[in-house]
Amino acid sequence: MKVKPSQLEEGCILASDVFAETDYPLFKEKTVLSFEDINMLDIFLINAVEVEAVLANGERFAPEEVFVEEVQTEQRIVKEKTSSFLDYYLEAVKQYKNLFQSWQAGNRVDMFSIRACLLPLFERVSEQKNELIQIHHYSMKDEYLYHHAVAVGLLTAFLGSKLGYSKGEWMQMGFAGALADAGMAKISPRILSKKGPLSQSEYEELKKHPIHSYKMLKGMTGITDSLLLGVLQHHEREDGSGYPLGTDSKKIHGFSRIIAVADVYHAMTSERLYRSKKSPYRVLEAISKERFGKFDPTVVQTLVSNLANVSIGTRVRLTDGTEGEIVFIDPSEPTRPMIKKGSGEIIQLINQSNLHIEEII
Repeated sequence: MKVKPSQLEEGCILASDVFAETDYPLFKEKTVLSFEDINMLDIFLINAVEVEAVLANGERFAPEEVFVEEVQTEQRIVKEKTSSFLDYYLEAVKQYKNLFQSWQAGNRVDMFSIRACLLPLFERVSEQKNELIQIHHYSMKDEYLYHHAVAVGLLTAFLGSKLGYSKGEWMQMGFAGALADAGMAKISPRILSKKGPLSQSEYEELKKHPIHSYKMLKGMTGITDSLLLGVLQHHEREDGSGYPLGTDSKKIHGFSRIIAVADVYHAMTSERLYRSKKSPYRVLEAISKERFGKFDPTVVQTLVSNLANVSIGTRVRLTDGTEGEIVFIDPSEPTRPMIKKGSGEIIQLINQSNLHIEEII
C-alpha cells in the first residue's frame, strides 16, 4: 500500500526500499519506522512510500481512513490557496524568530521544525519573482536577522530552481540558505543589536558565525554534507577574499555559490541598524560588476535575468523621483531600460549613470 508520510505512524513497516537522490536506500525494505524515521522522510521530501498494512498496535490501514485523510488534505490545500505569499513569508519569519531565540537559549537545531517553518513558503517560490523583487520592503531594522534568514533561504531556493536543480536539491539549498546565519545565535547580543558600525574586534567575532552554524548543524538528523558546506562557505568568495577560511573558486561548493549571491543581495537591499537600504536594481547592477571577481557569474546572471527583467509597459519610479513607463529593454542590460516620462521625454538609463530604478509602481 502506498501512503503519504503524513499518514504514517510509528511501527509501520516498509514494503520496499526508499531512495532520496542517492544510489543507495535511505531506508531498506522491512524497516520498522520510528517517529524520527518518519520525520526523516519529510525532511528528504519523500512524497509517498510502500508500507505493509500493519501499525504498531496490530491494526491495519482501512481504505476509508486513507480517503478521509486525503479529503482533509484537499481541504487544507484549498484553505492554503486563500493565503497570500506575504502571509506565508511573515509566518515563516515569526517561526524562525522563535527558533533562533531557542538556539540563543542553548537548544539544539531541529531540522523537522526548520522544515515545518520554511517548506510552506518554499513550495510557492518557483513563480514568485514579482514578490521576490519586493521582499526587501518587509524587513524591519530590529527584526532584520530573522527576515534575512528567511529571505536568503527563499532566494536561494528560487535561484536553485531556475538553475535547473531538482526540487529535492533546491529545497536543501533553501534550508542551507536559511540556516547559514544560525550561528549568529552564538554571537553576543550586544554585537547583534549594535546601532553603529562594528569595531574591528567585533567584526572579527561576527565573522565566526559560519563556523558556529556549521558546528550547530553537524551530525544532526537530516543535515547533508552539501547543506553543511553551503552554510560554512556562504561568505567565501571566488577570488579567495572571503571568510572564514579564505577558500577560492576551486573549492567553493555549488550550494555556497548560490547562497553567497542571495545573501549579499538581500543584505544590500534591506534596512539595517547601521545601514540604509538600496534599490534592488542598483544592487543588481553592483553585484553584476562583481560577477567575474567575487561571485559565480552564472548565479549572478540568473538573479539579474529573473528579478530585473520587468516587462515593457511597466511603470517605475527612478531614484530622483521621476516616474515613467518602460518602453525598451536591452537584454544585455536589463536594469538599464529606456523610460518614457509622462511628458513624452525618453530617458535612456544606460546613458544616465546617476539614475537607477527605485521601485515598480
